[in-house]
Amino acid sequence: MTVGAQVKQTLAGLKGARAALENFVAVEENPEAKAVLSRNLHKVGRVIADMEKRLAVLEFEEPQYKGF
Repeated sequence: MTVGAQVKQTLAGLKGARAALENFVAVEENPEAKAVLSRNLHKVGRVIADMEKRLAVLEFEEPQYKGF
């Protein structure tokens, strides 16, 4: 598996985790738990943004990874 494929696979997993956290935040009734979930949702969002930036650099530097 190439580096590009691994980054894309990791991004897909992170986006799945973000979706799960969004669902948990939506149904959670305990304010403290909701706050913790919201904080973690924000952190995962930042990691996703950083990974997408890294993927863009990777695809620019190594055009063969683009589009897979």
